[in-house]
Amino acid sequence: MSRTATLLLAAAVVCEVAGTLALRATDGYKSLWPLIIVIPGYLGAFAFLGLSLREISVGVAYAVWSAAGTVLVTGSAALLFGDRVSATTIVGMAVTVIGVAIINLSTAAE
Repeated sequence: MSRTATLLLAAAVVCEVAGTLALRATDGYKSLWPLIIVIPGYLGAFAFLGLSLREISVGVAYAVWSAAGTVLVTGSAALLFGDRVSATTIVGMAVTVIGVAIINLSTAAE
C-alpha cells in the first residue's frame, strides 16, 4: 500500500468521522446547521475511499475504514456528547482492530 493510498484512506476515515459526529450533533434533525458538515463529510468519505481503491483491495480498505471509523466515532462521541462506553464495547473494538491488523498482515504476506 503506497503512502498516497494510505493518506486517501485516512482522509476517508476523517471525513466519515466528521460527518457521523455532525449527524449526531443534529439531535435527530432538531438542529440543521450540522448538516453543513454531514453532507460534505459523507461525500468526501466515499470520494476518498473510492480513490484509495486504486491501490488497496476493497476488502482491506473497507475493513480499515469501518474499524477506524467505529473506534474514532465511539471515542469522540464519548468525549463530545457524553456517550457511555462500556467495557464490552471496548473489548469489541479491540477485537475489531486486531481483526483488521490480521487482515492487513495476511494481505501483505501475499
